[in-house]
Amino acid sequence: MIYIEFMLNFASDYTEGAHPSILEALTKTNFEQLSGYGSDKYCQSAKEKIARACKCSGAQVYFLTGGTQTNQIVISTMLKPYEGVIAVQSGHVAVHEAGAIEATGRKVLTMPSHDGKMNSTELQDYINSFYADPNHEHMVFPGMVYISQPTESGTLYSKNELKALSDICKKNNIPLYIDGARLGYALQSPDCDFTLSDIAHLSDVFYIGGTKAGALLGEALVFTKKNMPAHFDTQVKQHGALFAKGWVLGIQFDTLFTDQLYFKISQNAIDRAMELKDLFKKKGYRFYIDSPTNQQFIILDNKKMESLSKQVVFCFWERYDESHTVVRFATSWATTKESIAQLAELL
Repeated sequence: MIYIEFMLNFASDYTEGAHPSILEALTKTNFEQLSGYGSDKYCQSAKEKIARACKCSGAQVYFLTGGTQTNQIVISTMLKPYEGVIAVQSGHVAVHEAGAIEATGRKVLTMPSHDGKMNSTELQDYINSFYADPNHEHMVFPGMVYISQPTESGTLYSKNELKALSDICKKNNIPLYIDGARLGYALQSPDCDFTLSDIAHLSDVFYIGGTKAGALLGEALVFTKKNMPAHFDTQVKQHGALFAKGWVLGIQFDTLFTDQLYFKISQNAIDRAMELKDLFKKKGYRFYIDSPTNQQFIILDNKKMESLSKQVVFCFWERYDESHTVVRFATSWATTKESIAQLAELL
């Protein structure tokens, strides 16, 4: 029997600090005196590396410290005062951001969720129905489409699904915004049929998550068509989000996008997630959804959940029925094979 000195933690993918290479880079540059607000040489280098990785000549890259902050700033600065953002009912901006979007005066317009995804036909129907309503001048206009890749349910949009949404957005002259908090884990999934370049060319704006993929903190926001809102620094500062020591973010992303580090450490999360998935299958557990990414959703008997929670940290997702609960196990860039082996003993 394996003795566990501490609780196994599969609660999320941001429970560890940062990849050692990032800590080394931050330590190495610690006493350099650098200009603030992202105007330093490391931010510039990171921006150039990200633009090259995206194969996007029109990319404008901007570093922010967190996901909710990024979503709020993008949506509020790109929408007109009378417009809202379309998202599925399970979308992060609709459910898990404490009304951050609405707090800016922008409404989240929700649509049905299909395993976390938005259906392109339903999106076009939604837009058509809005403009067909004689009273639409009294309503919030659909001004942007928000999706996340992977979705809240750990599922992936295929390249064709992304293209269908992108085509509808182009047809209706509204931007497509992709939340990439876990984008590295999408790109390394065995079910992935798209590239980072595809994400850049099919969207109008997206971000590459660092907080959940090896950085201490930080997200790399990419405007793909030289479409960054005017006076963006000023608007970011109005939101209280202009980071004085911008190089702290730049150094991290410069490191992540050197020698493919971002993709290599994201692969670890996927490898461990597939081992975890196989483990639960072999033990006869049921899955709430078939996820090909680092989030795995398991249906647990409530008694088993209670006993397991004494030694393992995982995330409550939703009630399944009176005697069962859906829980989430998440792997990360830092999850080890040993932790999977320890979980096997407990199961």
